[in-house]
Amino acid sequence: MDPFVMPILETERLWLRPFRASDFEDFAAMNADTEVMRFVGGPWDRGRAWRHLAYLIGYPQLGRPGMWAVEQKETGAFVGMVGFSEPEGWPGFELAGRLVRCRWGCGYATEAARAALEYAFTVLKKDRVISLVRPENRISIRLVERLGEKLQGRTRVLDAEYLVYGIDQDGYGRSRRSEIAEVA
Repeated sequence: MDPFVMPILETERLWLRPFRASDFEDFAAMNADTEVMRFVGGPWDRGRAWRHLAYLIGYPQLGRPGMWAVEQKETGAFVGMVGFSEPEGWPGFELAGRLVRCRWGCGYATEAARAALEYAFTVLKKDRVISLVRPENRISIRLVERLGEKLQGRTRVLDAEYLVYGIDQDGYGRSRRSEIAEVA
Protein backbone atom coordinates (compact mmCIF):
# COMPACT_ATOMS: atom_id res chain seq x y z
CA MET A 1 0.00 0.00 0.00
CA ASP A 2 1.06 3.56 -0.57
CA PRO A 3 1.59 5.67 2.54
CA PHE A 4 -1.36 7.82 3.55
CA VAL A 5 -0.63 11.50 4.14
CA MET A 6 -2.50 12.78 7.17
CA PRO A 7 -3.71 16.27 6.30
CA ILE A 8 -3.99 19.05 8.83
CA LEU A 9 -7.63 19.87 9.65
CA GLU A 10 -8.73 23.15 11.18
CA THR A 11 -11.80 23.86 13.29
CA GLU A 12 -12.82 27.05 15.02
CA ARG A 13 -10.55 26.38 18.03
CA LEU A 14 -8.42 23.38 17.09
CA TRP A 15 -5.79 21.98 14.77
CA LEU A 16 -5.96 18.28 13.97
CA ARG A 17 -2.46 17.43 12.82
CA PRO A 18 -0.27 14.36 12.37
CA PHE A 19 1.42 13.08 15.50
CA ARG A 20 5.12 13.79 15.88
CA ALA A 21 7.79 12.47 18.23
CA SER A 22 7.71 15.72 20.24
CA ASP A 23 4.16 14.84 21.37
CA PHE A 24 5.48 12.00 23.50
CA GLU A 25 5.54 13.70 26.93
CA ASP A 26 1.98 15.03 26.59
CA PHE A 27 0.77 11.76 25.07
CA ALA A 28 2.38 9.70 27.86
CA ALA A 29 0.88 11.96 30.55
CA MET A 30 -2.61 11.68 29.00
CA ASN A 31 -2.37 7.89 28.87
CA ALA A 32 -1.04 7.67 32.44
CA ASP A 33 -4.16 9.42 33.79
CA THR A 34 -6.42 6.86 35.46
CA GLU A 35 -9.62 8.78 34.66
CA VAL A 36 -8.73 9.35 30.99
CA MET A 37 -7.92 5.66 30.57
CA ARG A 38 -10.73 4.21 32.71
CA PHE A 39 -12.61 2.72 29.74
CA VAL A 40 -9.68 1.92 27.45
CA GLY A 41 -7.48 -0.44 29.42
CA GLY A 42 -5.23 1.90 31.31
CA PRO A 43 -3.48 3.68 32.78
CA TRP A 44 -0.42 3.02 30.64
CA ASP A 45 3.21 3.21 31.65
CA ARG A 46 5.65 5.23 29.53
CA GLY A 47 6.78 2.14 27.62
CA ARG A 48 3.28 1.28 26.47
CA ALA A 49 2.58 4.93 25.62
CA TRP A 50 5.78 5.03 23.53
CA ARG A 51 4.81 1.86 21.65
CA HIS A 52 1.32 3.19 20.97
CA LEU A 53 2.64 6.54 19.75
CA ALA A 54 4.96 4.65 17.40
CA TYR A 55 1.90 2.73 16.16
CA LEU A 56 -0.03 5.97 15.62
CA ILE A 57 2.84 7.58 13.73
CA GLY A 58 3.39 4.43 11.64
CA TYR A 59 -0.26 3.58 10.90
CA PRO A 60 -0.55 5.95 7.89
CA GLN A 61 2.61 4.37 6.46
CA LEU A 62 0.47 1.27 5.91
CA GLY A 63 -1.81 3.30 3.65
CA ARG A 64 -4.64 3.99 6.08
CA PRO A 65 -5.92 7.14 7.72
CA GLY A 66 -5.18 7.16 11.44
CA MET A 67 -5.26 9.47 14.44
CA TRP A 68 -4.55 13.16 14.60
CA ALA A 69 -3.00 14.97 17.52
CA VAL A 70 -5.49 17.63 18.63
CA GLU A 71 -3.94 20.98 19.42
CA GLN A 72 -5.54 24.14 20.74
CA LYS A 73 -5.02 26.86 18.11
CA GLU A 74 -4.73 29.76 20.53
CA THR A 75 -2.04 28.25 22.77
CA GLY A 76 -0.57 25.30 20.86
CA ALA A 77 -1.43 23.09 23.85
CA PHE A 78 -1.86 19.34 23.29
CA VAL A 79 -5.55 18.57 23.82
CA GLY A 80 -5.66 14.88 22.90
CA MET A 81 -6.26 12.75 19.84
CA VAL A 82 -9.04 11.93 17.41
CA GLY A 83 -9.19 9.92 14.24
CA PHE A 84 -9.63 6.50 12.79
CA SER A 85 -8.69 2.93 13.49
CA GLU A 86 -9.31 -0.14 11.41
CA PRO A 87 -6.57 -2.69 12.05
CA GLU A 88 -6.88 -6.16 10.60
CA GLY A 89 -9.94 -7.94 12.04
CA TRP A 90 -11.55 -4.76 13.42
CA PRO A 91 -15.37 -4.57 13.27
CA GLY A 92 -15.39 -1.48 11.03
CA PHE A 93 -13.91 1.92 10.24
CA GLU A 94 -13.83 3.38 13.73
CA LEU A 95 -13.87 7.01 14.82
CA ALA A 96 -12.22 7.24 18.24
CA GLY A 97 -10.28 9.59 20.45
CA ARG A 98 -9.46 10.83 23.91
CA LEU A 99 -8.66 14.15 25.56
CA VAL A 100 -6.43 15.23 28.41
CA ARG A 101 -8.59 15.57 31.49
CA CYS A 102 -8.03 19.31 31.96
CA ARG A 103 -9.75 19.84 28.57
CA TRP A 104 -12.90 17.85 29.39
CA GLY A 105 -16.15 19.77 29.27
CA CYS A 106 -14.91 22.41 26.80
CA GLY A 107 -16.62 20.95 23.72
CA TYR A 108 -13.29 19.98 22.15
CA ALA A 109 -14.21 16.30 21.78
CA THR A 110 -17.35 17.12 19.80
CA GLU A 111 -15.56 19.76 17.71
CA ALA A 112 -12.68 17.45 16.81
CA ALA A 113 -14.91 14.41 16.20
CA ARG A 114 -17.19 16.41 13.88
CA ALA A 115 -14.19 17.51 11.81
CA ALA A 116 -12.93 13.93 11.57
CA LEU A 117 -16.39 12.59 10.67
CA GLU A 118 -16.78 15.25 7.97
CA TYR A 119 -13.40 14.19 6.56
CA ALA A 120 -14.42 10.50 6.59
CA PHE A 121 -17.57 11.12 4.56
CA THR A 122 -16.55 13.97 2.26
CA VAL A 123 -12.88 13.22 1.51
CA LEU A 124 -12.45 9.51 2.22
CA LYS A 125 -15.94 8.74 0.86
CA LYS A 126 -16.64 6.19 3.58
CA ASP A 127 -20.05 4.52 3.47
CA ARG A 128 -20.16 3.93 7.23
CA VAL A 129 -18.26 4.96 10.35
CA ILE A 130 -18.55 3.23 13.73
CA SER A 131 -17.53 4.08 17.28
CA LEU A 132 -16.88 1.40 19.88
CA VAL A 133 -17.95 2.51 23.35
CA ARG A 134 -17.86 0.64 26.64
CA PRO A 135 -21.46 0.28 27.93
CA GLU A 136 -20.65 2.10 31.18
CA ASN A 137 -19.05 5.11 29.41
CA ARG A 138 -22.07 7.43 29.47
CA ILE A 139 -20.10 10.53 28.41
CA SER A 140 -18.83 8.90 25.20
CA ILE A 141 -22.29 7.51 24.47
CA ARG A 142 -23.72 11.04 24.65
CA LEU A 143 -20.91 12.29 22.39
CA VAL A 144 -21.46 9.73 19.62
CA GLU A 145 -25.22 10.28 19.81
CA ARG A 146 -24.61 14.06 19.40
CA LEU A 147 -22.67 13.18 16.25
CA GLY A 148 -25.75 11.36 14.92
CA GLU A 149 -24.48 7.82 15.53
CA LYS A 150 -27.06 5.20 16.48
CA LEU A 151 -26.66 2.03 18.53
CA GLN A 152 -26.22 -0.88 16.12
CA GLY A 153 -25.22 -3.74 18.37
CA ARG A 154 -22.52 -5.11 20.64
CA THR A 155 -19.15 -6.74 20.06
CA ARG A 156 -16.16 -8.07 21.96
CA VAL A 157 -12.78 -6.55 21.16
CA LEU A 158 -9.56 -7.19 23.07
CA ASP A 159 -11.44 -9.15 25.77
CA ALA A 160 -13.91 -6.36 26.53
CA GLU A 161 -17.53 -5.76 25.56
CA TYR A 162 -18.32 -2.67 23.49
CA LEU A 163 -21.46 -1.07 22.16
CA VAL A 164 -21.22 -0.50 18.41
CA TYR A 165 -22.55 2.89 17.40
CA GLY A 166 -22.55 3.86 13.75
CA ILE A 167 -23.61 6.31 11.12
CA ASP A 168 -23.79 5.94 7.35
CA GLN A 169 -23.56 8.52 4.56
CA ASP A 170 -27.34 9.16 4.56
CA GLY A 171 -27.53 9.50 8.33
CA TYR A 172 -24.57 11.86 8.29
CA GLY A 173 -26.22 14.00 5.62
CA ARG A 174 -29.43 14.22 7.66
CA SER A 175 -27.48 15.05 10.81
CA ARG A 176 -25.55 17.85 9.05
CA ARG A 177 -28.71 19.32 7.56
CA SER A 178 -30.38 19.44 10.99
CA GLU A 179 -27.26 21.11 12.50
CA ILE A 180 -27.31 23.75 9.78
CA ALA A 181 -31.05 24.33 10.29
CA GLU A 182 -30.51 24.82 14.04
CA VAL A 183 -27.84 27.46 13.40
CA ALA A 184 -29.94 29.36 10.85
